[in-house]
Amino acid sequence: MFARRAAAQLCAACARQAPRQTRTVSRAQHTLSTCSRSTLRPAIRSSYPASTQTRGFASHVTADEKIEEIQELYATAKDEFEIAAEETEGNTVYAADDRAAAREEFDKLKKVFEDAVNGPDRSLGEEVKSRVGQRIRELENAVIAMEELAQNQD
Repeated sequence: MFARRAAAQLCAACARQAPRQTRTVSRAQHTLSTCSRSTLRPAIRSSYPASTQTRGFASHVTADEKIEEIQELYATAKDEFEIAAEETEGNTVYAADDRAAAREEFDKLKKVFEDAVNGPDRSLGEEVKSRVGQRIRELENAVIAMEELAQNQD
């Protein structure tokens, strides 16, 4: 059994030339990495041209990454809107500040959304618009309605 393991450690050239009884050479004396005659370590050459072998880092953002960013901003803006809507309905002292915070978060969301939709990558823009555009419009209409309600209360 040891001879079989040792033979596996010999390179192909040495295994063919060595007699059967000498194949039990210790790993420290002869291994594939120390043999100068090894045919198992050929230079690796690719059939692809060198220009296609180099791969740089991704420079564009995928639709899923952009949508995830927009969804995080949407969650924050919606939370601020819900707080502001409660304060506005209750006509509390904090209602104006909460509406301003809701508008600020919505404006951040709207800017990131519009940058994605109107950016240089049209396919990214279409994907973002189709997947989250409706929710953005609904939240925008809700913020506008809340602001109009606040103006009518004053």
